[in-house]
Amino acid sequence: MWLILFFLLGVQTAAPPPASTLDFETFKTKVQPLLLEKRPGHARCTTCHSRSTAFRLQPLPPGRSAYNDEETRKNFDMASKFVVPGVPSKSRLLTMPLTHEAGGTEFHPGGKHWESQNDPEWKALSEWVKNAAATSGRGLR
Repeated sequence: MWLILFFLLGVQTAAPPPASTLDFETFKTKVQPLLLEKRPGHARCTTCHSRSTAFRLQPLPPGRSAYNDEETRKNFDMASKFVVPGVPSKSRLLTMPLTHEAGGTEFHPGGKHWESQNDPEWKALSEWVKNAAATSGRGLR
């Protein structure tokens, strides 16, 4: 009986999972626009990632060049799943499109968009990820 009561009380006092420490406004103004950017020799990230991939962004309706707030929130939630706050080098959002020689994964079906961690776009995403740890004081989630 005491064991059952112990588990019931333990379940009721368990803390909810931590909220994302990634900054939504930074995502909206600095990160998400990079996902819409056309790069020479490559499709926009949203071309492939708004359909058959695990990293699934909202499709951008024809005739629009930007997302609305609801779509942005969904994209933020999805991108957050591919980020380790505070650790850009462990965040698939940053390592998949980065060349292997620069610290990225060996393969990304959409090609490698960044040759170096000094690329301004890569640095913008990296700062977003790094700042999450500074904000939370926790580092890894």
